[in-house]
Amino acid sequence: MKNFSTQSNFQNQPEKDQNPEAKQEGEGDGEESEEKARCEWDFSLSTVVSSNTAGAVANALGVLEFDSSGWLLATGGIARKIRVYALNSLLAAEHNIGTLDHNSACEYCICTPARLSSLRWNPGSGGRVMGSGDYDGVIMEYDLERKVPIFERDEHGGRRVWSMDYWHWDPVVGASGSDDGTMQMWDPRCDDNSSGGGNCVARVQPSAARSPVCCVEFNPFGGALVVVGCADSKTYGYDVRKMADPVLVLDGHSRAVTYVRFIDHQTMVTSSTDGCLKLWHTEDRSLIRTYKGHLNRRRFVGLSAWRGGGLMACGSESNQVFVYDKRWGDPIWVHGFEPMADPGFDPGFVSSVCWRQVAGEDGCTLVAGGSDGVLKVFQGKKMVF
Repeated sequence: MKNFSTQSNFQNQPEKDQNPEAKQEGEGDGEESEEKARCEWDFSLSTVVSSNTAGAVANALGVLEFDSSGWLLATGGIARKIRVYALNSLLAAEHNIGTLDHNSACEYCICTPARLSSLRWNPGSGGRVMGSGDYDGVIMEYDLERKVPIFERDEHGGRRVWSMDYWHWDPVVGASGSDDGTMQMWDPRCDDNSSGGGNCVARVQPSAARSPVCCVEFNPFGGALVVVGCADSKTYGYDVRKMADPVLVLDGHSRAVTYVRFIDHQTMVTSSTDGCLKLWHTEDRSLIRTYKGHLNRRRFVGLSAWRGGGLMACGSESNQVFVYDKRWGDPIWVHGFEPMADPGFDPGFVSSVCWRQVAGEDGCTLVAGGSDGVLKVFQGKKMVF
């Protein structure tokens, strides 16, 4: 999983000078003022899926992804396996907490050649194809019905791939970001000779210092915007039709930008190892709000946005999962994971989160994974006041 057992290059990036006497968040910096946060949701733990491995380091979860239907969940991480679960098998009866283990709970698994840092369901494959990025710098696609790899590219010089995604306008086209400081777009339909090698159709280096690219995200609402977060603390947006220069640069974090997620077609949230989430307008590049409460200084702790409900979730190095409402800067709900029992191991942290993207405003499903390999499923219901 991301940055669990090794130090990452982005951790060595300099932190911006922080003045303790600087203005408070929201005072004259363009952020919207707000009322006190309140929780309008009743969250409950539905199921716990644990590992049979002592210490569970080998099953640490680095990435969680629901398919477009919301009924299949894929996980990846240190174990060199893509595990696929049916949501129905994970949801316990109401008022009961189910306890399962990974081997019996998952529908099937696919062994991979390296540790996984990123997974994406191909949006144009009807749930049949999944892409992955790994610690060896390789992008692979798998046919999930046959459980075999169908595409492979290694154009990041063996440097770790932190993130990959698919363009929703043309879901055959994908992009990947790596420790080599580049974001590359690729198309399996292009042969190596015509595309300049490795099916690459575009390559950009956002940071002049070649800082690692930690995350890549196409706008899931359509359009030609692809956004990357870098270890230089900035977020860059590119028009895929003309990749020479970024069309937007967001500069508000003080450390590496580790995740980018879209809330709607012109609003997105970024996460950083400065311990903050930030909400931005993509049209005018303005900062809307900063979210604080979780602990994040060294590791990838996950970020997911439930677009239908305006909620965001992230993990924490305090071994907790946090939920924020986009309207308020403070968390509205926090749940702690149990620390690893063996005193010889790191106490653990919540390393991955994912909302189920479904229509409806009265209920939601959130899954969170830990560095101990434990997967938790939460159900949320809108409270009536």
